[in-house]
Amino acid sequence: MLENNSEKKQKKYAGILAHPTSFPGPYGIGDLGKGAYRFIDFLENSGLNLWQVLPLGHTGFGDSPYQPFSAFAGQPLIIDLDYLKDYKLLLDSDFEDMPEWNPNNVNYGPLIEFKTGLLKTAYDRFIDVDYDDEMSDDKELMQKFHEFTDNTSWLEDYSLFMAGKDYHDGMPWYMWEDSLKAPTKRQKTNWKKKLSKEIGYYNFIQFLFYTQWMKLREYANSKNISIVGDIPIFLAWDSADVWANQDLFDLDSDGYPIEVAGVPPDYFSETGQLWGNPLYKWEKHTETGYEWWIERIRYQLTLTDFLRIDHFRGFDHYWAVPYGEETAIKGEWKPAPGINFFTQLEANLGYHLPIIAEDLGQIDDTVIELRDKFGLPGMKILQFAFENPEENDFLPHNYKRNCVCYTGTHDNDTTLGWYQKAYEASKDKLRRYFSTDANDICWVMIRACFSSVANMAIVPMQDVLMLDSSARMNTPGVGEGNWSFRFEFDDMTPALEKRLFETAKLYGR
Repeated sequence: MLENNSEKKQKKYAGILAHPTSFPGPYGIGDLGKGAYRFIDFLENSGLNLWQVLPLGHTGFGDSPYQPFSAFAGQPLIIDLDYLKDYKLLLDSDFEDMPEWNPNNVNYGPLIEFKTGLLKTAYDRFIDVDYDDEMSDDKELMQKFHEFTDNTSWLEDYSLFMAGKDYHDGMPWYMWEDSLKAPTKRQKTNWKKKLSKEIGYYNFIQFLFYTQWMKLREYANSKNISIVGDIPIFLAWDSADVWANQDLFDLDSDGYPIEVAGVPPDYFSETGQLWGNPLYKWEKHTETGYEWWIERIRYQLTLTDFLRIDHFRGFDHYWAVPYGEETAIKGEWKPAPGINFFTQLEANLGYHLPIIAEDLGQIDDTVIELRDKFGLPGMKILQFAFENPEENDFLPHNYKRNCVCYTGTHDNDTTLGWYQKAYEASKDKLRRYFSTDANDICWVMIRACFSSVANMAIVPMQDVLMLDSSARMNTPGVGEGNWSFRFEFDDMTPALEKRLFETAKLYGR
């Protein structure tokens, strides 16, 4: 874990940012199967000890991991189908009509239809199996399933929510009839009976995700590789958590937001960014001792070793825009609980918070004070260091140890793509700063990242593979074509492992 003021020598981390959807595999998207295990081996062979993912949640419209249907539930699309073959819940014949997939891209439309169909087939077989044989693998699987459903507090609301969405053909919860939109305890019981099979299906896929993920995490940890998770601070309006906890969010009596999240106009956007997420009713969270938030963070830290929180400044002040506005211009900064929240979070977890603060964008002194009070590392993006000729905090000579250095993130262009489009002044500054001709720009930046004093150095897989803008993971503000990047087994070569190993070793990581 990262410590802010420690005299002992701190462990230095080096790793790769790669979401599981990007892994190689035969079923149209990266998953928790062979491609994931090969990637862990690749990290180990490369002398690296860190793997960062994007949020692991069940994605909805737009396929963004930052707008999931649940703050807790995992992504069904990355469930390993071969695991289901092993239990004979899927057969080879089920794959006869499988589409032809692009190994370098996820095509979400046909993928969702294909994979959801197979998962439902597997569930139908799962509930039809005769479990009387005490020694069978099926019996053991059913026992584990019941243990999971009996001991997972968030599962009941999530599965009813998702079953309700299916019943209403995907319609958002705030457009449902009152008996499910804001159900009484009795109405909830009636809906559970009515949708029992559909609820069982969602219980099943979350059991599969959790089982497979925890097995992969155990494998990574056995190789001395720690996992950095990621969560968005705000939740999608059409999510299980907002539906089930409407009193914790700033909603009117019909379930519509009074104000929504975003960020104000800045250098990059004259109208700001209007995200549209409902805002927290922080006074209510404070009354409950932040019970929901503590459960959320605690659960996420059972899945990963560290946790990056997106838009960290929202814990200090958040930009509130009246619902219905077309831009984020007419908003105002409002206070969040900040110190009180993190004090109670740390007290409840019982240890120093293994949290990375996404502190990019408009950051003022109070945000920095909040971050530093709890010893949370912030983020340094090397691409940002060269976007203007001025002295700035993203230049490596200005780093403090307690930070995380990235060449770029999921929201940036790849390093090669960025450099190809950069102003000549930016290129000139970079070449002079690193005393290089920049013919090998990706590895110039990787070496800069690894050689910095930052306790953590993390590089997107696209930069390791020296890929251009066509491999970019996300372009903010663009609604289509994001989150689809994939790489192949052949990309993880022994020569690349050797180069990463020697670079990490050279700089003491």
